Amino acid sequence: MRPLTALTLSEGKLFLRDGMSVGFGLFFPSVLLYVLGGLMPGFREVDPELGGVRAIDIYLPIVVAMALATIAITTLPATLATHRERGVLRRMATTPVGPAPLLGAQLIVQLIALLISVAVAITIGVAVLDVSLPASIPQFAGVLLLATVAMFAIGLLIAAVVPTAKTASGVGMLVYFPLLFFAGVWTPGPIMPENLRRIAEFTPLGAASQALSDAWSGTTIAPTALAVLAAYAVAITFLATRLFRWT
Repeated sequence: MRPLTALTLSEGKLFLRDGMSVGFGLFFPSVLLYVLGGLMPGFREVDPELGGVRAIDIYLPIVVAMALATIAITTLPATLATHRERGVLRRMATTPVGPAPLLGAQLIVQLIALLISVAVAITIGVAVLDVSLPASIPQFAGVLLLATVAMFAIGLLIAAVVPTAKTASGVGMLVYFPLLFFAGVWTPGPIMPENLRRIAEFTPLGAASQALSDAWSGTTIAPTALAVLAAYAVAITFLATRLFRWT
């Protein structure tokens, strides 16, 4: 068995043993979507303030962005920081394999977790809450890929600069909740105050939420959102690779 395959299986088992990662990372966004769409009054009724669509139709792509942030910002950096703190990365560096395959395995595990989380959210939205599928699935997938690169880069940057797993969790949460705000989790973009909406356009998750929503509804994807995501993907990936420490 190749080292990357073996490490991916091992990291996957460790992920599944962590109840917080499974519960919060995989299912929290979907639970929130179900609560909003199934229990909140008015969420499944057409709202003129939202452009004549239902609130739940707007929230599903926002929840997809939330799922991405949950994995990339709260789970990924804490796991990598734990490996560094426990000396796993240092010990891997002394082997012929090196530590890079472990990082690759962890990225694969987190990517699979993200895909599961997104799939569960979309399934609940479509099958239970009567939300339509994306108008352009290829465009939606392309935007999700670009947003994933940008958000995972931020997670790696957090893991690169924090000294301990506890600090990684704390910093992750400090970044996570403001990102959710600008993504429209509390106030969707169409009803967000103009000054806040302009700020949100230049945040990574705000841009991701906008681009995912555009791809979902079939409207032209905002060029600004794509440019912002690409800029974060390139710049933060560069910083993360320069600052990442194995020990």
